[in-house]
Amino acid sequence: MQKSSLALLALIAVAFFSVSLTEQGAIHHEQSPEEHDINPARLRRMYNKPPSQWPKPQVDSGLQWQELAALPEPDSTQIQSPDDPLVALGRTLFFDPRLSVSNQISCSSCHDPELSWADGRSVSLGHDHLRGTRNTPSLLNMAFFSRFFWDGRSRTLQQQAINPISTPHEMAMDLSKLIPKIRSIKGYAPLFLAAYDNEEVSMEGILDALAAFEETITSRPNRFDAFLGGNTTAISDQELVGLHLFRTKARCINCHHGAYFTDQLFHRTGIEPLLPGADSGRFLVTKRPADLGAFRTPSLRDVMFTGPWMHNGQLDEMDSILHRYNNGMPQPNAARVDPLIRPLALSNKETQDLKAFLQAISAKPFKI
Repeated sequence: MQKSSLALLALIAVAFFSVSLTEQGAIHHEQSPEEHDINPARLRRMYNKPPSQWPKPQVDSGLQWQELAALPEPDSTQIQSPDDPLVALGRTLFFDPRLSVSNQISCSSCHDPELSWADGRSVSLGHDHLRGTRNTPSLLNMAFFSRFFWDGRSRTLQQQAINPISTPHEMAMDLSKLIPKIRSIKGYAPLFLAAYDNEEVSMEGILDALAAFEETITSRPNRFDAFLGGNTTAISDQELVGLHLFRTKARCINCHHGAYFTDQLFHRTGIEPLLPGADSGRFLVTKRPADLGAFRTPSLRDVMFTGPWMHNGQLDEMDSILHRYNNGMPQPNAARVDPLIRPLALSNKETQDLKAFLQAISAKPFKI
């Protein structure tokens, strides 16, 4: 009897000790910062506050950055009204294939409003069905950018507009023949008169009108904008977790920040290894070795509607892009990528949360 009692007491003691350890483990897990911070309910309490009170982002020391922000209201002092005669002229020119030598290719051939002002191709397709070498960037929000093209070779929208008109594998138009060609089209005379108070057709007038129209091409407000505007249920728990990861563990905010989710700088992502024949990127403009293989950071607004992605349109699956960044963009020849890119150790769930947030910052394109 005495031995049985002792055995029973021993079993009770072991059980009590095991429960105690389990409870301590549970308490320890609850207090783990990483697990605690990723809790959707707690994240919602933190992110329902103004952005200035959000958790501190994981931004590398010395970087200039801006907090993520809502789409600004159109500024009438910077952007012409869509009804302005200059914009109307630019709109007509933009969709007119007669700006090309073949009368078959317009600016909208590569910048389709129903494809978020891109073309949905890996690389552009132009005159005589010639393929370009780079992916067509979306024209969304170009009025707010300071450099254009993947290598930043143009500093104004006027410079940006003239390039594809005359490039042989795009619209292939001889610029010396463009002015008389537009003059011969009777419908343009009243448009130039309304825009410039005279019917004179000039290259400067064409480019200014195209630029004025392109400045009106802006994103539609998305669900993240609604969230920032006070609609706290506009994004799901998964998208909210993705927002937190975007600003912290995933490190996206180091290059993609502000209202347009871009630093407008140039980085070597390593998506195209530096092998013979590779695109030299920004180096072609600056001739600086540090710019070899560097390309402009694209805006992530509406990103889920602007694929395929990257400067060469190589990737058409967002999962593949997230996987490569998660692995730190390993290179076959040990070439260096931008120091901001490093392995992230995101779980499969975390990459899907991040992808969900990219959906939240993407609004369906206009149909014109």
